[in-house]
Amino acid sequence: MQKQELVSKFAAYAPHVDTALLDKAYDYSIHAHGQQERASGEHYFVHCDAVAQSLIEWKMDLPTICAGLLHDVLEDTSVSEETLRGEFGEEITKMVAGVTKLDHLQFDSRDDAQAENWRKMLLATAQDIRVIVIKLADRLHNMKTLNYLKPEKQKRIAFETVSLYAPLAHRLGMFQLKSQLDDLAFMYLEPEAYADLNKKVSAQLATREVTLAHFKEAVEKALGDTAIPHRILARSKSLYSIYMKMQRQDKPFEEIQDALGVRIITDTVANCYALLGIVHTQFKPVAGSFTDYISIPKMNLYRSLHTTVMGPGGELVEIQIRTEEMHRTAEYGIAAHWRYKTGESQRDAHLEEKLNWLRQWIEWLQDLKSPREFLDSLKTDLDLHQVFVFTPAGEVKALPAGATPLDFAFSVHTEIGMACVGAQVNNKMVKLDYELKSGDICKILTKKGSVPKKDWLNFVKTARARSKIRHYLREQGIVA
Repeated sequence: MQKQELVSKFAAYAPHVDTALLDKAYDYSIHAHGQQERASGEHYFVHCDAVAQSLIEWKMDLPTICAGLLHDVLEDTSVSEETLRGEFGEEITKMVAGVTKLDHLQFDSRDDAQAENWRKMLLATAQDIRVIVIKLADRLHNMKTLNYLKPEKQKRIAFETVSLYAPLAHRLGMFQLKSQLDDLAFMYLEPEAYADLNKKVSAQLATREVTLAHFKEAVEKALGDTAIPHRILARSKSLYSIYMKMQRQDKPFEEIQDALGVRIITDTVANCYALLGIVHTQFKPVAGSFTDYISIPKMNLYRSLHTTVMGPGGELVEIQIRTEEMHRTAEYGIAAHWRYKTGESQRDAHLEEKLNWLRQWIEWLQDLKSPREFLDSLKTDLDLHQVFVFTPAGEVKALPAGATPLDFAFSVHTEIGMACVGAQVNNKMVKLDYELKSGDICKILTKKGSVPKKDWLNFVKTARARSKIRHYLREQGIVA
């Protein structure tokens, strides 16, 4: 992309921001990389430009895009940190240095090395979460140009992507990016399965398009009498997610019950619920399929209403109803929340609160010393399968699947967790290693002077509970 095109794309969503620094970063990066080439034989700057394009697509702020253009300058050229700081200031230099540190990591499937790499990567983002967003843009372009590398290197990078970067994109709520990374990695890790599935999905596409068109028509007709603003989008599943479903269910593609996906986007939360009412009146809902992620958002900021209904021809249709703002967050996740810095919209007052879970999570993980324990805890927290558990006062706590009353106690307050001696779930006494389910009402019993036990570490699931228990036991000299 030419510089002027890049600058104008940024200015389209950030009209009040002076783009002089973006201009400068573009020219500086081209000059710094000199005659360097990529494996494809292209000028190296093509990669820097592609990273900046992704960051602009995600509507990131000016310093992040500048850091994207400059992200390989410290690693691959003679430019020093001091020089870069003099030219572009502390904020941009810190981000470039953070991405550079990540580039030195060599991923390995051995647990200890793998865990250590996860740890370093997360610590690099603790200072500035935008570092990981740049790294994800960098990884996306590297995956798109993987065909120029040797097969063994392709497999190593693809494995690293599907094991580390795609789950991180998911955890940051960047679903569109997660699907892209998964499918690109799948293409190199299982080329035959990828080609076969791609062929079958493409063949089925025409039929699905017709079914989808009929359903959209039926929805438009049902909503025709309302003045509620809305638009309807089709939702396609990634090849990798279909492949994983085939593996989990041990079924061929032809036997996978893959419901059609539709999104209805509107303007307000009230209209989301109004549209849900109309859809449920017009189409038969599938029992037990409704989930409200608006009143209880997922940990990665995702909000939407989910329901499955029977379409006009008897087919199952998964429907997601959300506002435009929720849709942006669902597509771009945490990246969507830097828009306020561009002056394009009013400041997101809850940004810090929304990012706080990630910072806390990184802090808790820092406290875990054993690589195996670190990795297990991280995998639990990266898994977005959640249960929603209520306090007796009706407050909701989102916890990972498999969480126990102890995890619940620590999520309410550290002191409650520390002094926990028992728990009641739905008015019945349960053991502290009981597995909580969505909808459970959990009451924690505490006793003054009670302290954590070492065996608690054998069954708590969350990094927070594990970190607090371990910290106490270490102070007592019980664990290393």
